[in-house]
Amino acid sequence: MTDPDSLRAGIRNWLGLQSPPQAVRFTVVDVHVGPTFDRQRITYQAQDGDSISAFLLVPRGLRQAAPAVVVHHQHNGERHFGKSEVCGLVGNPLQAFGPALAEKGFIVLAPDSLCFEDRRSGTTGTAPHPDDWQQHYNQMSYRLLRGDTLMRKVLEDAETAVSLLAGIAAVDAARVGLVGHSYGGNTVLFQSALDARVRYACSSGAACSFRDKIARGTGIEMAEVLPGVLGRFDIEALLRLTAPRPALVVSASDDEYSRDAEAIVALARPAYASAGSPDALEHAFFQGGHALDRARFDRIVEWVTSAASAEAST
Repeated sequence: MTDPDSLRAGIRNWLGLQSPPQAVRFTVVDVHVGPTFDRQRITYQAQDGDSISAFLLVPRGLRQAAPAVVVHHQHNGERHFGKSEVCGLVGNPLQAFGPALAEKGFIVLAPDSLCFEDRRSGTTGTAPHPDDWQQHYNQMSYRLLRGDTLMRKVLEDAETAVSLLAGIAAVDAARVGLVGHSYGGNTVLFQSALDARVRYACSSGAACSFRDKIARGTGIEMAEVLPGVLGRFDIEALLRLTAPRPALVVSASDDEYSRDAEAIVALARPAYASAGSPDALEHAFFQGGHALDRARFDRIVEWVTSAASAEAST
């Protein structure tokens, strides 16, 4: 059996992922001063030179190095929402993980993914534009024509976000984690497997195998269109590569995008047992559909807080 480090390196090489940058400088565009945390709008460069817009939430009165988390936003067919939704400024309040975690002492980075909110060509802000879908489709298609994938770009940008957080003096680099729902949850599954700097990860509404999606006719998100992937691995392999680090998979009874999450977790458990951390992989199952509800939101915030605290004691 291939050892985890070799498998991780093999997948990175297959995707064409560069090594993450060592340091990432950012520019503060403006600051909103809040009662418990400040919300900085920042910009920084991706590895290919793209400008990334993000919010950086910094708790006030920090007295020691703080845990930090990258919040990857959802999709929901609303490409005009990105960082602003997970920071509670627009959209669904049950996507606002940024403020909830900042109020618990986390430094939070919420970047726009490519083709979302301020990373759309020709438009910025949180109003929809008629070609939002077309832009996203083109970003996938043009890369496929060149033998590239949108996933490679999404993951390199995501790893740049971790580099940025780890380079902030107030951040405890040993307690940097990830959280995301749906599209963001897909990013978490891949990034936590392939970036060993990630210390804990929560993926919600995203753990569904390619096998199940194909069998049931479920749509494939554009970044997940990876030619030949089934000849190499399926989603449970990503969870195996996350071992022994803490991971929470959140699924729901009527969510087609996390339909076989229980089976995926079961297939990954032996890797956690072999790594000496059988209890570090958790599966939280709820009744309901794809959209988050209060119970799932609260469970995710509670788990992320607990995972970061556990990392501080190791």
